[in-house]
Amino acid sequence: MGSRALRKFTAFELLIITMMAALGIAVKSVVVPLAQMITGPLYIPGGVVAGGFYMLWIVLGYGLVNKAGTATLISIIQALLVIAVGFFGNQGAVSLITYITPGVFVDILYLIIRGGPNSPMRAFAGGVVANIAGTLMVSLLLFRLPLIPLLLSLTAASLSGGFGGLIAYKLIIQLEKFSIINNGKL
Repeated sequence: MGSRALRKFTAFELLIITMMAALGIAVKSVVVPLAQMITGPLYIPGGVVAGGFYMLWIVLGYGLVNKAGTATLISIIQALLVIAVGFFGNQGAVSLITYITPGVFVDILYLIIRGGPNSPMRAFAGGVVANIAGTLMVSLLLFRLPLIPLLLSLTAASLSGGFGGLIAYKLIIQLEKFSIINNGKL
């Protein structure tokens, strides 16, 4: 995204986008180790189950800003944060792919269905798409999981991601209720 693409966002929207990216990374650092205790014996990466809890920030960010490109921008910032700070192991440059893909897919989904997470079903779908995209990229590029664990991972990712999308939707509703946002728009 060049500076031209960023011009469609206000300074406040860019602040929200940056906050959503940072919150996603912060939550990930706490939730993934907890999930790994449960998923490790099943040969399912912990991020698959925990993904719903940090992919929700991508869906929530899109719901708050309500502009195409929001999810991609959140995920680009997350990828750059992870690389700059050195979080989460030795993925290195692969982090660019594994972190950016979920945001791109969320933006594509909301472009296709012509609207953001303004209903439980749309928010659920956004969470599912984000977590499946991230899980698939990590599974193919880093873990090279056999078919059965891959299918288990993708199933768990869809449920976890959908749950995260529903949490994002509920947060949007609460923010509207308290007049912090108006119809999904800051």
